Amino acid sequence: MDGIDRQIIAHLQQSARSSFTAIGTEVGLSAPAVKRRVDRLEHDGVITGYHARIEQPSATEALVELFCRGKTGPAHIRSMVEDIPEVIAAYTVTGEADALIHLRCASPADLEPLIESIRNHPSAERTKSVLVLSKLI
Repeated sequence: MDGIDRQIIAHLQQSARSSFTAIGTEVGLSAPAVKRRVDRLEHDGVITGYHARIEQPSATEALVELFCRGKTGPAHIRSMVEDIPEVIAAYTVTGEADALIHLRCASPADLEPLIESIRNHPSAERTKSVLVLSKLI
């Protein structure tokens, strides 16, 4: 992956619906050359999908640190939260916590049962939560 590939990826992250022509204009390549690079990046697993980003200004978001009992692997942590629709991301992390869970729901009142459902999982030891006040970037 070179600098042009990184520019293409950055452009797609901002607007995945951009045409290869528009991206090519930005990075100095023809549309077919951009398509070949995107196809290669998809084939190599660098680009794994395209998603609609939906802004929900009235939504409440929280970041939940998850502390598990014993040694709990990433696959098990994923299985603990993947069926909760309000989980928009889950990460294994360094530090004391085993994972960081990003939740989005309609109101602060809706957060409590979500956090409780995570905390009540047999593999969960405890959680530590913070509410997101504003998105800066």
